[in-house]
Amino acid sequence: MIRPTVGMVLAAGRGERLRPLTDTVPKPMVPIIGKPLLDHAIDRLLAAGVTRIVVNTHHLGEQIAAHLTGRPEIVLSPEATALETGGGVTQALPLLGDQPFFAVNGDSLWLDGATPALHRLADAFDPARHDAMLLLQKTVSAVGYDQNRGDFFVDPAGKPRRVGSGEIAPFLFAGLQILAPQLFDDAPAGAFSLNRIYDKALAAGRLGTIVHDGEWYTVSDEAGLAEVRAQLDRRRTRR
Repeated sequence: MIRPTVGMVLAAGRGERLRPLTDTVPKPMVPIIGKPLLDHAIDRLLAAGVTRIVVNTHHLGEQIAAHLTGRPEIVLSPEATALETGGGVTQALPLLGDQPFFAVNGDSLWLDGATPALHRLADAFDPARHDAMLLLQKTVSAVGYDQNRGDFFVDPAGKPRRVGSGEIAPFLFAGLQILAPQLFDDAPAGAFSLNRIYDKALAAGRLGTIVHDGEWYTVSDEAGLAEVRAQLDRRRTRR
């Protein structure tokens, strides 16, 4: 078991499906229950014991930079051109160090179950057996998710399998993960998706997954944003 002390928030995306809101506001800065999505991710990482957080920026990155000014635990990784998720992590590797690190999507919001999800990821990650550990979410209970197809099957032994053509998988990737830097040793230059890295770990039998035991929300488009806000408002009212 390891406890990563470094994390990354992926915050460079354009948020095309959330336009026109994201024409003027970066998607990670969209407010949910009183603070930006970005701050929810940062707060969870700090609570998990992370002492250094890298935030990549591109679209309207100056707004994110201004928001995070004066926070010594935050390091920015600005991208001159959009590098997608995999390229963004690859560029940030010198800032992330040589040990496994957390990486969190800037547009995912989760509520923990009995044990914080980041702690559960760390408890499940075994460097002898894993190069990546992904948090999965059941599609049927994902708030704001509108794709329906899912991303992964998981067999009774816990081994993941990618959804195939014409299939509907019961689990989606929830945007939380632990990644080992060596996974990126042969990464291409420029923009590419982290899916390439997951497939590499999967082919080597070194991709691990756990299923989230709390609540999970994603902000995909305006309808999804409204659904997430309404669900969280109802939740607070019940309390």
